[in-house]
Amino acid sequence: MKKRSIVLFVIFLTFGQIGAQTMNNDIQAQVSRLFVYTDQHEWEKLENTFAEKVLLDYSSFTGAAAVELTAAQIVQAWRAFLPGFQATHHQIGNYLVENDGNTAKVFCYGTATHYLPNESGKDVWVVVGSYDFELVKTESGWRVAAMKFNFKYQDGNTELPQLIQNAKQEEKK
Repeated sequence: MKKRSIVLFVIFLTFGQIGAQTMNNDIQAQVSRLFVYTDQHEWEKLENTFAEKVLLDYSSFTGAAAVELTAAQIVQAWRAFLPGFQATHHQIGNYLVENDGNTAKVFCYGTATHYLPNESGKDVWVVVGSYDFELVKTESGWRVAAMKFNFKYQDGNTELPQLIQNAKQEEKK
């Protein structure tokens, strides 16, 4: 009877760990989707990675205070800017996931490469940092409720965003 209890206990622990790992994989996948959909300009899918309201914090990079936005507002802003590049590539990794079943915190490294051929021949701008995410579990699955970028450094042509703005202004004329 004692051996049977020990075996059942070990089985219970194993399935608990498998369930927790599966949940962490789902959480991690949602963060990955956010970046893949951004690079692929899958705007509707991107919007569905976010909660209805999101605390977006790029203060370490822009100097602007964190702001609470709707998912639609975030996607609208990214949609107006990112297609100005010929390509973007977000690479993330080194995930650390903590969850309590209904909320989760995710840390990961991130590198964003932006490509825009231009007259200078300096076609690439790279931004490197890490992210802190908070996700909530909804009826539709995990959704990003907070996204904080922790800027480390940038390299390459930091003027590429201005080139996009200039091109947009020329289009309006």
